[in-house]
Amino acid sequence: MEKSQTRVVTAHVPVSLAEKIDALAKRLDRSRGWIMKQALSAWIAQEEERDRLTLEGLADVEAGRVIAQRDVLAWADSLDSENPLPIPR
Repeated sequence: MEKSQTRVVTAHVPVSLAEKIDALAKRLDRSRGWIMKQALSAWIAQEEERDRLTLEGLADVEAGRVIAQRDVLAWADSLDSENPLPIPR
């Protein structure tokens, strides 16, 4: 099995954050590096998903697939009532 290449990335973090990383590493019986890789991977995945959703939303706007703000506000205001409006489409 071929070992994947790695590269060291250094970052200065506040002491309180480093202490939390150390505590997690100890609690999970993992290395600091493992904790950092997990955190960074999760953050990157979140940002990639946010970017994908933004582009999807912009494509909807360009295609005219939008809902008027007044319709959304009326729906949201109705949610506390006994007869909420259907989701605007």
